[in-house]
Order: sequence, then structure tokens, then C-alpha cells
Amino acid sequence: MIPALLVLNAGSSSLKFQVFEDRDEGGVGHPRPIFRGLVERLGEAPHLVIRDPAGAVLAEKGPPAMGGPFGHEEALLHVAGWLHDHEDGYRLAAVGHRVVHGGLAHAAPVRVDDAVLDALERLVPLAPLHQPHNLEPIRIMRRQWPGLPQVACFDTAFHRDQPEIAQLFAVPRSMAERGVRRYGFHGLSYAYVASVLGDYAPDLAGGRVVVAHLGNGASLCALRAGRSVATTMGFSTLDGLPMGTRCGSLDAGVVFYMLREMGLDADVAERVLYTRSGLLGVSGLSGDMRTLRARAASDRGARTAIDLFVYRIGREIGSLVAALGGVDTLVFTGGIGENDAATRAEILSGAAWAGFALDAAANARGGPRVTRGPGPSAWVIPTNEEAIIARGTQAVLAAVRQPAP
Repeated sequence: MIPALLVLNAGSSSLKFQVFEDRDEGGVGHPRPIFRGLVERLGEAPHLVIRDPAGAVLAEKGPPAMGGPFGHEEALLHVAGWLHDHEDGYRLAAVGHRVVHGGLAHAAPVRVDDAVLDALERLVPLAPLHQPHNLEPIRIMRRQWPGLPQVACFDTAFHRDQPEIAQLFAVPRSMAERGVRRYGFHGLSYAYVASVLGDYAPDLAGGRVVVAHLGNGASLCALRAGRSVATTMGFSTLDGLPMGTRCGSLDAGVVFYMLREMGLDADVAERVLYTRSGLLGVSGLSGDMRTLRARAASDRGARTAIDLFVYRIGREIGSLVAALGGVDTLVFTGGIGENDAATRAEILSGAAWAGFALDAAANARGGPRVTRGPGPSAWVIPTNEEAIIARGTQAVLAAVRQPAP
């Protein structure tokens, strides 16, 4: 039977998954996608949809067919049941997981054992919105299918070989030695974009590139020859750009003010900055850019939230261009980056100083190239984090299979 890789990307109320064919038995080829799907609204009214690689719906099930409210374990069992009924000559060989934080220890995918799981659990305070949900499916799979290899692939790993100076905060050395440094995130997305740049234009892969991963979580990354040089997120996923519900860069003194003068305890302050700030906090309306765009003409809060988002992106583009010593290419990816032509247009207008010239017609149809003229180019490149996880899982399996020297 043909080995297959299951890739899981778990959120607080959702479980995104893809299944890949691994004909190379853990070799160096790119796994081929077979199915992809999403279980959303976990804990409320779960809804499952499964599609083929072209996007055609193969199965869809919602309440009441899915049963009452349930969490990740029941969602995984639903997915496993459907895959079992449609295995068609495949056997599940391994499971790859997106894990947001790998800390200092993990610069590459790793097979999960008790020690790895314990170490990743200790990183929960660094990514409280993501890490617990990333680790839960690993525990579930260990209970349900204890002999199945599992591989963790990290959002932080792509940035681990940045120059040391780019990873440091100006804090006492003893704090840096305890792990207080800039880690960076969205690395799986940036790794995918870096891997396909040359497919869009041969000269892109070796150039100076700023990638804008814009979605409910948002960050920028500077690439030189496909490697991370600098990024806007730092110690936690709270840093950098304003996001759907996260504040982005914030003077640390604001936190002290929240604790001392506003009387908030640390847990409440953390929830405010992670879940009630960003586009939601500024607009007072929504953290969803689609809603804000629809209301921007008549709602001042919505317009202000959009303007702040674009302004902060523009400032950070400038800082990353400085880190690169110039720029050849800007890439938009993520939900907003791939789908919101208005946001792309506003960002490129603000970056005209760097030589970007918007091609309005190309931008309206989604690119892939959305600039004109001889200056630096801008592109829309859909990301695929699950493909990178599948490749990482494949590589770990290949290493395990290698005979000892």
C-alpha cells in the first residue's frame, strides 16, 4: 500500500488537515496532496468539509449529523473515520503537526516522544493562544494510535539561523540566556514562499525579498537568498504588526500601567492584549478585515483600524528594507494578503518611495504580479504551510530509515 502523511494544523476552535501521498517512502520528493479539509466551530456546532486538491467538495457534514458540541478528539475521530472509509490503497505512515513555538532547542522538524512533548509544554507561556491547541492533537493521537510516528514542525524554526544580533533584545544577558530573545513566527508560511519564489520568476529566489503574511495573525519577514534575515514578531506572537485581535508592538510601559494604574491582574491584561486589541480593539466592531472593509465608508472606527494596519505595515516594510540594504520584491500571502486587493493597493501606495508601482488591473484580479515597470516587483503567492509540514515529516521519516553508519 502507498504510505500517506496526515498533516494537522489545530486552532482553538478548528482543526485544519491535509493528507499527502508519500510515494518516496520518506525520500526527498515533494509529497502529493490527496485530500484537505477543515472541522470548524468546535465546542459549538461542528462542521466538517473535505475537498480534493482542486477544491471540489468530497464530503460535508454539519449539525445535527456531526452530533452535539465536541472538541478536537471527536473531530479527529470523525476525520480518521472518513479517511479509513476512503483509504483506496493508502496506509497512514505518520502524522505531522504545526507547532507554533519550538524554543531554542528546535531548529528543524522532530519526531515527538515524551521528552519532546514535555519540552514543548514548557513553552506554552510564550504562545498561550496557540501552543496548547497545537499540542492537544499530539496527545490525542498518542492515545488513540500509540504506534503511529508523529512529527512536530515549528513556526519558529525558519528564523533560528538569523544573525545573532537580529535575535537579541537589549536586556540583561542573564535573561537572554534563559530564552528571552526574538524567535519570530509564521516560519512555515515563509518557508513555503521561499521554496516557490523561483517558480514565479527565476531571479526572485536569490534576491532581497520582504514577505507580508497578512491574516488574523500578521507579520513580515525579510529574506535574502531565501533565508530569514529579520522578522517583525519577536518573543511571542503578540509582537509586531496589529492583528485581528492582538495589539502588535507595544511599549512595555503600557503593561505596567495596566497592572498598576488600571488595576488589572496579569491574566486579564494578557487577555486584553491577545483577544481584545488589534483591529477589533481599534474599530470596536470586528477583527475581520472583510467586515471592516464593508463598513469603512460609514464607520470611523473601521476606517481607523484599516489605516493603522496599513500604516504599521508600511513602517515595518521600511525597517526590513533597511535590514536587507534594499529590496527587490514584496510578496503578499495569508488570508488578507492573498484576497484583499484594497489592502494590497494601500500598502503599495505607501511603499512608492521604494520604487513600487501598482498595476491596478493586475491587483484587482489577484496577480500573481501586481506591480508594473522596472522597479521592484510585488507578487501575490498563496501560502501552503501544510505542504512544508508534510515535507518536514517526510524528512524525519527518511532519517529514521537511514541505516546506521
